[in-house]
Amino acid sequence: MSSPLITRARPSPSRDITFLKELTLAPSRAHEFCGNARHSLALMVAQETQGPVFWIHPGWIPDQLNPDGVCRFIDPSRLIFVTPNRAEDLLWSVEEVLRAGIVPLVVADIPGFPSLTSVRRLHLAAETGTREGRERPIALLLTPADGGAQGCETRWHMAQDYKADAPAWHLERRRSRSLAPKAWHITRDQERFHLTRALLKADSTQNPEQRAQAKAVK
Repeated sequence: MSSPLITRARPSPSRDITFLKELTLAPSRAHEFCGNARHSLALMVAQETQGPVFWIHPGWIPDQLNPDGVCRFIDPSRLIFVTPNRAEDLLWSVEEVLRAGIVPLVVADIPGFPSLTSVRRLHLAAETGTREGRERPIALLLTPADGGAQGCETRWHMAQDYKADAPAWHLERRRSRSLAPKAWHITRDQERFHLTRALLKADSTQNPEQRAQAKAVK
């Protein structure tokens, strides 16, 4: 008899999710991913989790993930797609998955930027899921362009490096409640990713204090 896909076993250990060997995301929180390679970054995080990944996407947008591309990161069968047809149901769906506390990761591919109140609700839902479920869930909000969601625990920007001869990306941690801005260069060799320190690009949305932080870590 096969094992159930989702169970309510004992809670998972209390720790950050580590991806690309050294980067971390705090659990029980919502994080923002932006840039033209944000989907790849979300799948890099999914590699470090187990079990189903809920992927929430607007039902009125025809673009979908390519399974051939997904399988370079995770088994596509792990993805459970939710495609609401109303804008107000996108973040509501994220809240419900977080509040259940039975999967470690929910990804929301959203066409705009949620309000500060909406993001706070996601944090609260994740905290509820942590208390009452078996996981310490996190939400990844995939936002367009350079991002701009208020209240997220962190903001990450990843873009493809088109100048490189092989697949490569530039990754920036642009916002964090506890860490300074920082940047990395990512390359891929067969099935392995390699992370190296890179220069931090200027972010026009930073305030003077944040720009000073960015200069300090160059």
